[in-house]
Amino acid sequence: MSLKITEKCINCGACEAECPNKAIYEGTNLKGKFINKLGMDVNCLQEPIKYDYYFIVPEKCTECLGFFDEPQCASVCPVNCCILDEKNLESKEDLLKKKNFLHSESKKE
Repeated sequence: MSLKITEKCINCGACEAECPNKAIYEGTNLKGKFINKLGMDVNCLQEPIKYDYYFIVPEKCTECLGFFDEPQCASVCPVNCCILDEKNLESKEDLLKKKNFLHSESKKE
């Protein structure tokens, strides 16, 4: 399961720097690489959920599995708005595969 940031976000940015997968973005348009559900690199425009707060790209979120014991965004959020996104269910095995894919790609660049 990936995490999501709720509307309680105060836009402090504490979570963005803690994400080992660079899955957290400020509420602005994002153009660049991300991994879709089929595991392919795509270069497209990712619309933010809202322009008022940070958001997490679910295709890049691994719940910090393989890096930390708990999701770092949730551990540093001062208003507890980083929560599990029940619409994006994934097994631990799938999360680890995603983590390995994301970080093996970055080594090639």
